[in-house]
Amino acid sequence: MRRGLAVVVLCGSCGRYAGFELPGPGGGAPPVKVRWDVAPEPSLVRGPAGEWDSVDALNPSVAARAGLLWNLYSGYDGKTWHTGAAVSRDGVAWEKRGKVLSPSGWEGGYIAANGSALWEGGELRYWYQAGDPPRIALASSAGGVSWRKHGAEVLPLGPYGSWDERGVADPYVIREGEWLYMYFLGQDRARRQRLGVARSRDGIVWDKHRANPVLETGEDGAFDENGLGEPAVWKQHGRWWMLYTGRDRAEYRRIGLAWSSDGVKWRRFDESAVFAGARPWNRKVVCDPSVEVAPDGSVRVWYGGGDVAHPAENIHGQIGLAILRWEAP
Repeated sequence: MRRGLAVVVLCGSCGRYAGFELPGPGGGAPPVKVRWDVAPEPSLVRGPAGEWDSVDALNPSVAARAGLLWNLYSGYDGKTWHTGAAVSRDGVAWEKRGKVLSPSGWEGGYIAANGSALWEGGELRYWYQAGDPPRIALASSAGGVSWRKHGAEVLPLGPYGSWDERGVADPYVIREGEWLYMYFLGQDRARRQRLGVARSRDGIVWDKHRANPVLETGEDGAFDENGLGEPAVWKQHGRWWMLYTGRDRAEYRRIGLAWSSDGVKWRRFDESAVFAGARPWNRKVVCDPSVEVAPDGSVRVWYGGGDVAHPAENIHGQIGLAILRWEAP
């Protein structure tokens, strides 16, 4: 999901910067083709009228612990985006646990959602989008029910004239060794939306990469010519991989695939890897990927889908499941 971001500049603290690379992803021959196997119907649907997720249910973020999958997803009630929780044993049938976060204080009244979940040191941590212009905040929970917010933003806007001066959003956080890495959307004053990366030791103090953005919008006529968002990153087959949402000029959204050897310099994979909706419920929007590498090497992808072409909300959003399968030469 994405909203037209405000043009007000709030940059009391524009953050820290560093140069870095992600560790090498190891050996293995990279595949040359991929195939998508897509479940025909959504696995997590919108709530009934009047519920906090009655208008849209999008942006799944799935984290596993002790054989149980936790899905922190975003629900829209027609006015406000909240975060709710659902759990599953198989990743297909989900039991909703209700709303867990709503915007408060500096976050305003529009959004506390669109985030990234990760189990860290026995607690579930969730980096999420809040505020206007949007910034990245942090909440945590020992058991996924009772949550505490960190308070202030943890990833601020960029400085005047920067690529992320008017918004940072869509976090996706992974751990690699002693570092946490966050991939995120940045918006500049021309309303261009591209992707960058930051790193942190504690999940609170982040260094943005000096070379950001790390992935630019596509060429004219491409599926991602109008904006990028919602990255999901993992390592496999000797490369870092990224699924991301691309928007075209008609605001149709599809999921693209890119790869990198260092997590900073990214290249698009073959155009045949682009995932577009083909069912009535997701025919105009597929977005918000969250990934898990399965024991057989395939990649389970939970995603948001909708039947209305819009960059943010009111798309009848629901959450589906697809399998990305690698094919040898």
